[in-house]
Amino acid sequence: MAGITTYTSLSGSRLAGSATTATGQTQDVSTAGKTSATIPAGGTGPTITVSNLARQLGEAAVRAETRDASLSRKELGQKATAQLDQIIGDQYYINKAKHDAEVPNTDDPELLARAKQATSFVNGQGKNPFAGLSPDQLTLVIYDDSGTFTVNERQAAWQESYDQRQAWKQQVIAKANDEYNRTGKMSNFFKEVLAYYNELPAIEQAQYPESYASRLQELIDLDFNYITHQVGGKGSAASLIEQLLGEGPYRDKDFAAKAADTD
Repeated sequence: MAGITTYTSLSGSRLAGSATTATGQTQDVSTAGKTSATIPAGGTGPTITVSNLARQLGEAAVRAETRDASLSRKELGQKATAQLDQIIGDQYYINKAKHDAEVPNTDDPELLARAKQATSFVNGQGKNPFAGLSPDQLTLVIYDDSGTFTVNERQAAWQESYDQRQAWKQQVIAKANDEYNRTGKMSNFFKEVLAYYNELPAIEQAQYPESYASRLQELIDLDFNYITHQVGGKGSAASLIEQLLGEGPYRDKDFAAKAADTD
């Protein structure tokens, strides 16, 4: 057997990408990271090469699993709010000069370069170093307060996560409007939103109302026609779509974007 730790938590199990064994086989490990660490496999099996980012994400997944198991849903939601304030809220901007000057505690040139790239990105220059990571991987970076990732790296990961969520949101709204216009119903929309919610890591689920999933299931079971059961057939799906998609870790950003659109 290869001598590599396997993480079975929700977040850790989805770390995707590639690693190469000594026999030339490719294994999924990470989506990024050029510098790698070689791990001997008990001296007899193949040697697996793991990227810096894959290693960091694996360690972050273990920390996240421990954190999630030790906190109630309410406590986890409060911790998430505090974490987000540090990377995108008032606390971030109060300490922005400090964050821009932050350097990882390492002499690894790859990790130093990634932190520098993240700082450039959050200041409007260059590419996001976390572009293309999966939602679960991004969540590991965003909410990891161990010091493994700089604050600007965590903000860059949050921005990529937000952008991915916005892309999904646009697609699901388009499908919801089509379903409503064709059938008067929104049952498939509710199913898709519930499936999305159920796939979220615990720290993101904790930022939604506790009744969020049960409310969606009630709407699915109801299978209501919002046109024929409205006076004069003038029912509208817009307010319900906005209500359901306006919850969660991005609600403040969504609200700000909506306010800007109405100015």
